[in-house]
Amino acid sequence: MRKVLFFLGLLSLTSCDYFKVKKTSPEAILNEELKTFNWNEVDEYPIFKTCDSTYSKSEKEHCFETTLGHFISNSLYANEIVVTKDINDTIFLEFKIDEKGLLSLTKTEIDSLILAEIPEIQNYLYSSIDSLPQIYPALKRGQQVTTKFKMPLIVKVSEN
Repeated sequence: MRKVLFFLGLLSLTSCDYFKVKKTSPEAILNEELKTFNWNEVDEYPIFKTCDSTYSKSEKEHCFETTLGHFISNSLYANEIVVTKDINDTIFLEFKIDEKGLLSLTKTEIDSLILAEIPEIQNYLYSSIDSLPQIYPALKRGQQVTTKFKMPLIVKVSEN
């Protein structure tokens, strides 16, 4: 019986590794947490003041894109554009909204016909961006973050 008790006592002393606590560094915790992020999505989409904060995420996204598209279109319509050929094409605009809510046009994909007919189209686009109302940046886990997106803009101009 003593041998059995001695064996059980020895066994319990050597199995104390079970109670050891693993120490992890803050960097390791942060790295594990960063792996769980979906970096392609934000918790809250950037919005204009006119987009109500009670909307759902998809409604805010739609409101933002619609408001931005209308604002750029109205700015382009305000310019007197004279062309020699009818234009019915799409321009692709790439934007960046930084963590302070500043929107910048980072890239434009404009067909050569549009550039030939409206050589100042890029100037019109940049001036329309410069006069936008305040934008509230996107949020990811409560932090303001920079976002990038691409938006099509349909250009229809008739020669008259």
